[in-house]
Amino acid sequence: MENFLQQLINGLTLGSIYGLIAIGYTMVFGIIGMVNFAHGDVFMVSTFIALIILLALTTLFAIPSIYLVLFLVMVAAMILTSVWSWAIEKMAYRPLRGSFRLAPLISAIGMSIFLMNFVQVTQGPRNKPMPPILEHVFYLYGQPGAANAVTISSRQIIIMAATAILLTIFWYVVQKTALGRAQRAVEQDRKMAALLGVNVDRTVSITFIIGAMLASVAGTLYLLQYGVVRFDDGFIPGVKAFTAAVLGGIGSIPGAVLGGLLIGLIEVLWAAYVSSDYKNAAAFSILIIVLIFMPSGLLGRPEVEKV
Repeated sequence: MENFLQQLINGLTLGSIYGLIAIGYTMVFGIIGMVNFAHGDVFMVSTFIALIILLALTTLFAIPSIYLVLFLVMVAAMILTSVWSWAIEKMAYRPLRGSFRLAPLISAIGMSIFLMNFVQVTQGPRNKPMPPILEHVFYLYGQPGAANAVTISSRQIIIMAATAILLTIFWYVVQKTALGRAQRAVEQDRKMAALLGVNVDRTVSITFIIGAMLASVAGTLYLLQYGVVRFDDGFIPGVKAFTAAVLGGIGSIPGAVLGGLLIGLIEVLWAAYVSSDYKNAAAFSILIIVLIFMPSGLLGRPEVEKV
């Protein structure tokens, strides 16, 4: 039982990171109907941005609070990653918005390859570690050193709390603000929204920026949790996050987070109790089973064809 509780905490931590990345997929798909396959590499770029800023702050400035350093790193990573995403949308996706449906998909794959190789050339192919921070551990059960101890680290608390807070904020933005109304209008009918005065290009750009901000938070938290990054770290988390978005219901923000949590739990529990060699296969198998019986995902809405 103690081992199960420990794996549950680990799975929720990993799933929270997947969920934050998945929101970016689900928002972009919901607005323009395009799968942004470069989103995983935007997440990877954000981890390198966070690492560089963290090393710069800790080396050049004597900031007494590590929490302040982490906050500054997260804010700076959000700003710089948003600029990257805005440029990608403007150069690689917007010119192809009116073309045939495969063109933006091919462009997204090309942008993914470009970002991966750009980081490999500029940062090198080796793992990039960071100094260990926030290593304090709370014992929920058992004593230090005991085999059956159940622990949760301050890093895991921050990751799960950040996911819950950001989910609440962006759900409120989409449901209760003028920007959210514009996004939902563009999602339902782009041409009619433009006729009614909605700036479609600006709404789409802001959606990409919001997705990049969430990916940058996920990248900072990923760096905080695992302490090492590599140029190809965007592929597997990106695919897992896209799987989470589809599992939860593409277009649903709560569904994206729910899907991320489920993928994280399945992956961790399968690795702990069955085999770590097939944890990815287990996650994708669950996705296939869910989509057979619930094609719209867990919280998705059935697609209604406009006539």
